[in-house]
Amino acid sequence: MNSRNGQQKRWDWMEDSDLVKLAQAGVREAFGELVRRHRAKVYGYARTITQESFLAEDIVQEALIRAFMHLGKLMDAERFLPWMNRIVRNQALTKLKKVSAAKERTFTELGSSGTGRDGEADEWNDLDIIMRRLNRSAEELAAREGVPEERLVQKETLETLTSIIGCLNLRERQIVESHFFDQLSPQDIAKLFQLSSANVYQILSRSRKKVIQEKIRITVDHYVRTRKDMGKMKKVILPNNETLGEVRTWTTVADALNTIIKYTDKKLSYPLVMGYTGHAFRINIVPESVHIAGPTAFDFGDVLKRGLQNIGCRANAVDGMKPFINVNTNFVDPALMQKEAMEKRQIHQALPEALDLIHRSLDRGYPVLAWDIFYPEFGIFYGYDDEQRVLYADECGRQETLPYENLGRSILEEIFVLAIEDSFDVNQRDRLNNALQMIVDHYDGKEIEPSSIKGLSAYDVWCKAFQEGTVEPNGNAYNIAVYTDGRRYAVEFLKEIHTSWPDIDESDKQIRALLEEAAEIYVDIAGNFSILHQLFTYPNGGEPNNPDIARQAIEILQNIKKKELSGAELFRNILKHLTK
Repeated sequence: MNSRNGQQKRWDWMEDSDLVKLAQAGVREAFGELVRRHRAKVYGYARTITQESFLAEDIVQEALIRAFMHLGKLMDAERFLPWMNRIVRNQALTKLKKVSAAKERTFTELGSSGTGRDGEADEWNDLDIIMRRLNRSAEELAAREGVPEERLVQKETLETLTSIIGCLNLRERQIVESHFFDQLSPQDIAKLFQLSSANVYQILSRSRKKVIQEKIRITVDHYVRTRKDMGKMKKVILPNNETLGEVRTWTTVADALNTIIKYTDKKLSYPLVMGYTGHAFRINIVPESVHIAGPTAFDFGDVLKRGLQNIGCRANAVDGMKPFINVNTNFVDPALMQKEAMEKRQIHQALPEALDLIHRSLDRGYPVLAWDIFYPEFGIFYGYDDEQRVLYADECGRQETLPYENLGRSILEEIFVLAIEDSFDVNQRDRLNNALQMIVDHYDGKEIEPSSIKGLSAYDVWCKAFQEGTVEPNGNAYNIAVYTDGRRYAVEFLKEIHTSWPDIDESDKQIRALLEEAAEIYVDIAGNFSILHQLFTYPNGGEPNNPDIARQAIEILQNIKKKELSGAELFRNILKHLTK
């Protein structure tokens, strides 16, 4: 029998109370054995409270840290598991209260206050003392038992628990302990360490960011490890249904939506996807510059979920977006878009939640829509490999793997992933009704998202930018390319609906006539956009701030707005017939 098996048998026959006493005395492996015995139970308990696997793992991780930090306070050594469950329950309730307000745990929650029995609280709150005691006891035990330390399962467990705060350097840890454990003010710390108050604030801020990053990294590690423990560690790559790698429009979100819909029971043409989800009719303009981000300056969650609902699909999303970022990535150093640059950026706080949604969706056979995988456009994830810790991605025809930790570390450092949860039956009449109502709401500017002007009012700020000579050529040309493409699909959408619409009663005949009239209007709108597209070709963008060219552009935009107002009125009339 080898020494490791002998050591394990020693733990196996010991009661929890004996292990607790050894752990309180500083024997790190004893605490590790307690974790090994009860981790699955406390994870299951947390899972029943949260109903979310990644959140349960996060709670268990933090509960273990608290148990590790405060084991000296456990008065009744025989009640370790109930004590752990109480910590888990408190952590879960706290987390659930805060999760809707903020995804980020505050650093102060890793600290603690209060006194324990026999003056032990001070020792258990001093990280250096804890680690010195644990390291010493581990070395002594290894020497006595002849057990190589690197082979101890408990060593890995405790290193994980301590590394969250162990990522700080000595000075940072001293200041953090003084502030959060000793409850000293930044001014008192400044005097103690002969620093300025500003230096103390900077160190606390930097330490907080480092701890959060380490916590996210460890959460991802635990997430993958939990999948392995539960037998879910695998590789999944969805079959290509002839939409992977396909680029059909400048509206990349429509390409992504078309791909994920094709994996459901919905059989829709590309123009129908563009129309029913509203993207053939959208217009968002960033004032003054007509920034390149305009076409994607909308609330992804609200717009995409509503569009899918029109078709008959319910979706969930993880939204880790930032406020509007005034960056045109066409003008940045290409090196900033590469993997090496990604790895230098912060790990995104929404990463564990996003990975959980991606895994669940792919395991059910549905790809996942995603934003900003390699650059700021929409794409999809169609596979994963847990062993290699990579996602299989397709963005604008670029198919490549992305390491788990690099999701959310592209140049904008944003995460948005959306997955179809299920589908339901919806007839053609309801689909059109819901889609036209969404389009009219958009035209009327009812979307609440401040980074751009949306709907028909967008034409006014676009004209104003031309009048004032503030148009950025590249961004303006991109906006035109997107909306030209969109209106062409609007024509195809309206024609396809007109062709397939029943001709049963007078109301149906009226709807068919209105659809035909609307299609003709959008042919004119698409033609006007094509003229703008020729004036301002992408990527150079022509001379939008030349006064003569600007006047020509304004005239075309005003004509488009007039036509689109007529189109909106026709849609309102169709809605009246649909609701009769």
